Amino acid sequence: MEHASSPWVGLAYLVAGVLFIMALRGLSSPGTSRAGNRYGMIGMTIAVATTLVTHSIASLPEIAVAIAIGGGIGFIIARRIQMTAMPQLVAAFHSLVGLAAVLVGLAAYANPEAFGILDAQGLIEPQSRVEMGLGIAIGAITFSGSIIAFLKLAGKMSGAAILLPGRHVINLGTLLAILGLVGWFTQDQSAWVIATITALSFVIGFLLIIPIGGADMPVVVSMLNSYSGWAAAAMGFTLHNTAMIITGALVGSSGAILSYIMCKAMNRSFLSVIAGGFGAEAAAGGGAAKEQRPWKRGSAEDAAFLMKEAENVIIIPGYGMAVSQAQHVLREMGDVLKANGVNVKYAIHPVAGRMPGHMNVLLAEANVPYDEVFELEDIQGDFAQADVAFVIGANDVVNPAAKTDKSSPIYGMPVFDVDKAKTIFFVKRSMGGVGYSGVDNDVFYMDQTMMLLADAKKMVEEIVKALQH
Repeated sequence: MEHASSPWVGLAYLVAGVLFIMALRGLSSPGTSRAGNRYGMIGMTIAVATTLVTHSIASLPEIAVAIAIGGGIGFIIARRIQMTAMPQLVAAFHSLVGLAAVLVGLAAYANPEAFGILDAQGLIEPQSRVEMGLGIAIGAITFSGSIIAFLKLAGKMSGAAILLPGRHVINLGTLLAILGLVGWFTQDQSAWVIATITALSFVIGFLLIIPIGGADMPVVVSMLNSYSGWAAAAMGFTLHNTAMIITGALVGSSGAILSYIMCKAMNRSFLSVIAGGFGAEAAAGGGAAKEQRPWKRGSAEDAAFLMKEAENVIIIPGYGMAVSQAQHVLREMGDVLKANGVNVKYAIHPVAGRMPGHMNVLLAEANVPYDEVFELEDIQGDFAQADVAFVIGANDVVNPAAKTDKSSPIYGMPVFDVDKAKTIFFVKRSMGGVGYSGVDNDVFYMDQTMMLLADAKKMVEEIVKALQH
């Protein structure tokens, strides 16, 4: 706990808070992301150092050992993790933040005197009980929800929406019970109350994420990020730690804003995402035989010839690129095309991949120049002048049904106008698969489309070889 009588403590936390805001500002653009990361690290160093100097709970050696263990594990994981596994890593880290909030809250309940939250009667102060109850509840929801998100993203659990009967009634009832118990906790600080809040919160975190399908995972990741921030802010009040309150509020609000932006990009409400089940109806109806429609198969040589002769090529990456780890060879293909005088651009959809900025991260890792990467609204008008639209691992984000079919589950979602390009190359493993929405894609059957059916990385490698001969 900090010493309120020390004015420099407040100043140090204020400086840390400003640096955190600068970090968020820097992370808003790939070009300034490194500087943003540095601001964040400096701010956190100041915050942690200030807390260590002013603490009065644990000994410095104990804290140093904990930091060394946690920092060592984090360093090893960061060095070994593949960029394609970043979504599940982020979900795993969110779960740790939630668990930390739960443990801090339970520690404060078990030893309130050490946290300075006792009143004159020797009971936990009512406002501290509210902060503690909400912090534990949000932390537990974040923990169990993040575990489910991790399992789905890592492929250890089906990415499809798992719909439980009566889930809306169960979820609403459980949430109301948690809020009711937090209110009751202000009047009765018995152990059973805090234990029940904790248990129900773990359960509702599981129930909230289970029915959400893989297509909505980017929103889920940003939503869980927001939850972790609010959990940290609530614990900041319990610990009387200004830095935690500032940091938690920044993370919570930025995560909530990002969730809203991504929902808007899918033309869906936040509540519809939380309700889950997106694409489940289409998947359930997938048992009927699909109409056989004519389509054209292309080859690596076809793609190499037409792209080499093109003036403008737009590349649209998606999750399939991440799965096959094709980002490096894709950048190599772009370099070869540019060496032949072709204008190459990369088009990134807000919800492409399995976490916010997933495609941006992969392309940055492959050293694709930032000025060649464009968001949907900045490149949409270029497709009419594009000679080739090269779709690799994307599906729903280029599906024209979002613009034309009112019965489609993706209707109204902004998508790339790839159908306006002169030629479309569509890299896909097979004709049998559909996007996470479960909707067939008319682009497959268009006259200007050639399907390149193969593993994305192998196909692009063959195209590069053909370009170099």
